[in-house]
Amino acid sequence: MGTSTRRSRRLMALAAVAALTTGLLAGCSKDSDDGSSNSNDGGNAKGKTTLTIGTFGVFGYKQAGLYDEYMKLHPDISIKENVTTRTDVYWPKVLTRLQAGSGTDDIQAIEVGNITEAVQTQGSKFVDLGKDVDKSQWLDWKNAQATTKDGKLIGLGTDVGPMAICYRKDLFKKAGLETDRTKLAAEWKGDWAKYVDVGKEYMKKAPAGTKFVDSASSVYNAALGGGTERYYDKDGNVIWDKSDGVKKAWDVAMSVATSNMSAKLKQFDPTWDQGYAKGSFATVACPAWMIGYIEQKSGDSGKGNWDVAAAPTASNWGGSFLGVPTASKHQKEAIALAKWLTAPEQQAKVFAKQASFPSTPSAYSTLKPAADTTAYFSNAPITQIFADSAKTIPVQYFGIKDQPINTAITDVGILQVEQKGKSPTQGWDAAKNEVKDVLGQ
Repeated sequence: MGTSTRRSRRLMALAAVAALTTGLLAGCSKDSDDGSSNSNDGGNAKGKTTLTIGTFGVFGYKQAGLYDEYMKLHPDISIKENVTTRTDVYWPKVLTRLQAGSGTDDIQAIEVGNITEAVQTQGSKFVDLGKDVDKSQWLDWKNAQATTKDGKLIGLGTDVGPMAICYRKDLFKKAGLETDRTKLAAEWKGDWAKYVDVGKEYMKKAPAGTKFVDSASSVYNAALGGGTERYYDKDGNVIWDKSDGVKKAWDVAMSVATSNMSAKLKQFDPTWDQGYAKGSFATVACPAWMIGYIEQKSGDSGKGNWDVAAAPTASNWGGSFLGVPTASKHQKEAIALAKWLTAPEQQAKVFAKQASFPSTPSAYSTLKPAADTTAYFSNAPITQIFADSAKTIPVQYFGIKDQPINTAITDVGILQVEQKGKSPTQGWDAAKNEVKDVLGQ
């Protein structure tokens, strides 16, 4: 997150302090200092085994009623969810606790950007779940991401992140632009630069107080997710500064950052949430898991005004896993819960609640978004749009420092240009210095 070694070290120091202050309370972390929250679903009834699950963002398990359902099926189990808003705050603390061998939750969520680091450096700290599940339930490439060299499966796939464009058709109409999702998708099909061109047209007659897109970083992440190259090659070599995918994504992000079409918001910060509520931007690159987030943050004012169109290119952004740390005091029960939460039937229920797209193909034919969600997004064929994207997402290789490299580029490099008026060259140099810090160079 930092713009210097000092800030990066400060983040790690904060993570270490948080771990030390909660290390003796295995699985009972309190993260109110970083925008996180704890929700105790089922309480601490005497005689029950309390299982804690550490997540980030909105996983949808509570919202879909899965915790309550599981506790009803297992009266001897109580479930407590510890939620941290930002992944880049959540993961350093998890690493610290894994290494300490205490303070972890019974189940820890792992974001796709961190899965390689978990596999390569923390494999021994997680239970091998491959012995307890039918691996064929999940996409092969999803399993492969969470498998160590010696064949240990440390995480069960939750969702994947096929991409679309969510847009405010009411704002598009006021700006005199096309509002039909099919025709709109055709305008930018095949090239994110065409999406930017639509943004230029929007800004000519933009409704007062609105911008075309939430941030340049969101465009960067969406474009990057559609390329075959990211920050590492298939052999694990760092190629971020030579990657064709990074260059193309950076260039399109810079065309946004140096224009007047961005609301200049940092994603997942409170101001971004407020932007949804106020309707201050007209589009956002939205992976399937963001559907529920948009519905939650935009509130009643967004109902029927949001719509969904196919993205310029098939792209994946995000997706997660559930792992069981060896430090869990309730491994058997935690494994059973992790298996149940990630089973096709439960993934379909989460999709129905908030459109998080399953990593279990057998669920695809049965997917039905909630009626409220369908109505909220103008009756868009959400399932079909995301399924079509998922089928053609390219294979990408993630590296051990994939997530912090991405954070360095978006939260340092791009923000230098977008919020501080630096040139693209200056932004790139700032990102390069931060990446060097991340890589210890």
